Amino acid sequence: MSRIRTERLVNLVICLLSTRRFLTAAQIAATVPGYEHDPEDPREHEAFQRKFERDKAELRELGVPLETGTESVFDAEPGYRIAHRDYALPDIPLEPDEAAAVGIAGRLWQHHGLAAAASSGLAKLRAAGIDMDPQATLGVEPVVTVDPAFAPLTTAARERRAVAFDYRAPEGDEPATRRLQPWGVVCWRGRWYVVGHDLDRRAVRCFRLSRIVGKVRPSGRPDAFTPPADLDLISHVSRFSGPVEWTGRATLLITPGVGAGLRRWARVVEPGRGDDPKDKIVIRYADTERLAGTLVRYGPEVQVLDPPELRDAVIQRLKEFVARTEEVPA
Repeated sequence: MSRIRTERLVNLVICLLSTRRFLTAAQIAATVPGYEHDPEDPREHEAFQRKFERDKAELRELGVPLETGTESVFDAEPGYRIAHRDYALPDIPLEPDEAAAVGIAGRLWQHHGLAAAASSGLAKLRAAGIDMDPQATLGVEPVVTVDPAFAPLTTAARERRAVAFDYRAPEGDEPATRRLQPWGVVCWRGRWYVVGHDLDRRAVRCFRLSRIVGKVRPSGRPDAFTPPADLDLISHVSRFSGPVEWTGRATLLITPGVGAGLRRWARVVEPGRGDDPKDKIVIRYADTERLAGTLVRYGPEVQVLDPPELRDAVIQRLKEFVARTEEVPA
């Protein structure tokens, strides 16, 4: 499914979830980004109707409970809505790695403009005097952020426009300017990377977004290059990153009954006794920062005994979380 159609379907779902009444096709066309057309032009209106029929069928195939009906017997045209009772999911418990996957999806949503487009559509509904459900889309706009370079790089990749940025390599202290034709941005082992053609080195290169210093600067015109037809971003990044080396060894104290995911990784498990009811486990790991990001989600239920650099990484993340929380206005 194309990115444009995906955005249109998501915004259609948000629109239909956000009202208690049935919306006609004309109201949806005037509200949802992607359906814009001149209703007085027969060809444009026919094209909209075909597109809308395909989208309704797609939503139903995906299991979205799309209802058709009218508000009263006097309505000449049927409308559409999504019933909350049928659409809502039950509580779903997630392990830390599963929650991380959901977080990645939320980051993509936020930074591809889906949330902004949805907000624009809801504003149009309110302006048209349609009763809105304030609880319908609570949480639909993620608050998780990614590296600042994410948005400009994904935009440049879509526009096929070259960029320049300052990049600090792990083996150097001073950042160096890189000029790149970005083919795409991808997540690998919990890190975001941009893959493209390095204009100075005349070769394919991958760059980790967290090592980009300052702003990404677009250069040149759009449609300046064409990515390879058989492009596989993950394969490029995996070769660049090399094989996973599980050289780290962490000793943790963990509350009984907590952290099934961590326990699956454990090489050693020592049940708690007496005054110290927490279990002691030993796990192997490859990346300190990534493991710290997992452990911090458990809060006080997990403590790091060793190594010191992992403990420091967890403490630093907790301090950053507290700082962000204090910055949020009451």
